[in-house]
Amino acid sequence: METVPPAVDLVLGASACCLACVFTNPLEVVKTRLQLQGELQAPGTYQRPYRGLVASVVAVARADGLWGLQKGLAAGLLYQGLMNGVRFYCYSLACQVGLTQQPGGTVVAGAVAGALGAFVGSPAYLALTRPGSVPSPSPAVSSQVKTQLQAQTVAAMAVGHQHQHASVLGALETIWRQQGLLGLWRGVGGAVPRVMVGSAAQLATFASAKAWVQERQWLPEDSWLVALAGGMVSSIAVVAVMTPFDVVSTRLYNQPVDGAGKGQLYRGLADCLLKIWRQEGPLALYKGLGPAYLRLGPHTILSLLFWDELRKVALQVQHQRA
Repeated sequence: METVPPAVDLVLGASACCLACVFTNPLEVVKTRLQLQGELQAPGTYQRPYRGLVASVVAVARADGLWGLQKGLAAGLLYQGLMNGVRFYCYSLACQVGLTQQPGGTVVAGAVAGALGAFVGSPAYLALTRPGSVPSPSPAVSSQVKTQLQAQTVAAMAVGHQHQHASVLGALETIWRQQGLLGLWRGVGGAVPRVMVGSAAQLATFASAKAWVQERQWLPEDSWLVALAGGMVSSIAVVAVMTPFDVVSTRLYNQPVDGAGKGQLYRGLADCLLKIWRQEGPLALYKGLGPAYLRLGPHTILSLLFWDELRKVALQVQHQRA
């Protein structure tokens, strides 16, 4: 496979995933609410304001308005841009040095690229989960704020801990002041394994599925349908391996913290997994699976499709200049 310079892949990967995020963020909001519903409570012992995908979308729209379905979008775009820019840059470097041509190389390259991307983007994910200014906020914070913003709603529909941030910048500022620099990376232990397995599954299955479809010659080799088919196969693998980590990551990011910035419900990834398994049952690790697929599936397909098409354009420009 022809490659573009890693710096170009950084821009293309970030752009493709940000574009996909605009379309899939409402499903991310619903998925976050479903994953926090009934936190550390036995099945059947708690209120369920969110029931299934369609009913949950309606519930969010009624409680927060139609724009409530795009809660955390700014932090989501920040997270997608930072995390995937780094991820695709590192993967492109691996392709450039020939690592992906070795047996299992695509899986290793995808996992390492995902781990580095998750570390850089963890604050953004934190910001997305906590609604709430920090100049030039660190990438790891956005993820945390994203989750907390998406969880925030009116009291009657609230699930999980409510952080009461007014905006993304407000959330970042609150975390920075209360927990210091390290607070911006709280929950990163749950985010890194999640993105590692997802990235490895995504990039390995996408490359293999595309090659398989091209070998069968069912579609023209340069058709966008080839990337679409590869993305559809990849999306199933991604959701299967990521959902348990996604549930844990959501719980770790959204939990309340004490004065020292330590989580009050979970000590880390393993503790969270064990508590969910014991108190809510193993199926709780797949809470929000429907919305998780309907969000991660289209997001994976659109991201890979946009990335593949943008790379074709970049390669054409590269050839013309040569």
